[in-house]
This record gives sequence, structure tokens and C-alpha cells, in this order.
Amino acid sequence: MITVNLYYQGTNGNARAFAEEMQTSGIADSIRKEPGNVRYQYFMPLDDPETILLIDSWTDQAAIDAHHASPMMAQLAALREKYNLHMTAERFVSESIGTDEKYIRK
Repeated sequence: MITVNLYYQGTNGNARAFAEEMQTSGIADSIRKEPGNVRYQYFMPLDDPETILLIDSWTDQAAIDAHHASPMMAQLAALREKYNLHMTAERFVSESIGTDEKYIRK
């Protein structure tokens, strides 16, 4: 699995407004239904109200490439422009938890 953490940064509540519009417009739900999407979820850091974190996970690179080629990307880009957001990203490739499993409380 590949996970990309996207940090959307804005001013005057624009990052939160963007995430809310992604939800209410149905774009986020459409992305969640794309083949290979594992997780598409927004979070807000407690110490930074002008940033929204998107955790975006996919089964593999082919699924991400198909998502990037989808019509939803134009809608998403238009909303980023509308709210004048800037982004940073972190990318992670998952592997088995292994010996760390004993530290995970279920």
C-alpha cells in the first residue's frame, strides 16, 4: 500500500472550507469509490487551524496513476485554486508491522 499525507495550507479558514466542500460536493466520496483507494480522509492538526491533513492511501502506484488521470483531478485542482491553498506532501510505502505489533493496542 502507498500512503500520501497531503498538508493543505491556507489562511482565514480556507483549508477547512476546502475540505468541507470536498465532502459536501461529493468529490471525496467519488475518490473513495475509485478502484484501489484504501483511505481518503481529512484531519485537522490541533496546533494549526490553517492546515488540513489528507491521508490518501492506495493499493499500488497504478491505482494512484489512474486517480491522477481521472476527471476528478480537475475538480480538485479548481477547488485548491478557489481556496488559494498550498501543499506539502509525504509519501510512505507500507510494510508489515512485524515485531511492533506488540505495541499496538486493539
